[in-house]
Amino acid sequence: MTRRVHAVLLVGSLLVVTPLAAHDTWLLPDSMRVPVGSKVMLALTSGMAFPVDDFAINAKRVTRADVRLNGITAKLDAPVPGQLSLRYQWTPRAAGIAAFAVELAPKTLVLEPEKIEEYFLDINASKALRAAWDSIKAPKQWRESYAKHAASFIRVGQPVSDSSWQNPIGMGFELVPEDDPTQIRAGQTLRVRALRNGVAVAGLEIGLQFESDKNVLFVTTDRGGRAVMNMPKAGRWLLHATSLRRTQRPGLEWESNFATITLAVAR
Repeated sequence: MTRRVHAVLLVGSLLVVTPLAAHDTWLLPDSMRVPVGSKVMLALTSGMAFPVDDFAINAKRVTRADVRLNGITAKLDAPVPGQLSLRYQWTPRAAGIAAFAVELAPKTLVLEPEKIEEYFLDINASKALRAAWDSIKAPKQWRESYAKHAASFIRVGQPVSDSSWQNPIGMGFELVPEDDPTQIRAGQTLRVRALRNGVAVAGLEIGLQFESDKNVLFVTTDRGGRAVMNMPKAGRWLLHATSLRRTQRPGLEWESNFATITLAVAR
């Protein structure tokens, strides 16, 4: 595991660079700018190296698969299982900003002791999280219930008045853009807000990864759950965050939610 680079300040938020090692789950369209009436294919996968498909999601785990356009939400058609991804097809019938939301049912994992520090590095864990783990009395183990939430945005045609992208999609955990995610250009910033069950999440580490780049930039949300992400170059980007909490639920030490957004930055 490569050691983390020193922290610096970026527009009032803490930024740290780490290599990506954890499995993220993302929803990636084959194009993020399409004309009205053009079919779009979206791949849902888990992987170690965005944007490479690595592990197909079981369709039975999907509890929600929606698209919202011009403020109207509809269910996506049943997906087609692939070897490395679960594939959804959608055809837009009007111009606007399409927001996609896919959620997976919770699963439980048991993390081996030698993997715990790697996990903490992957999510840029806070001192408080590390202290919470250290406070558990021996013999201790790591049992975690986790759920995943994936989002993406597509610009359809030439939207005139669709500003629904700035509203929460309504997932259990999500990163909500406060700038049009389909209009970001290289060198600009993207403001996002982290919400869990509709409540802002402060002190959350949001990771930002450029396609085919192993490094991850982490920015910490403020008291209002907001962070500002610098988008330095054109291409596809993955935003991801993990909300990890101690729990008193029987048989568990931890609960977590993983959120991702895929977007394209123009030149």
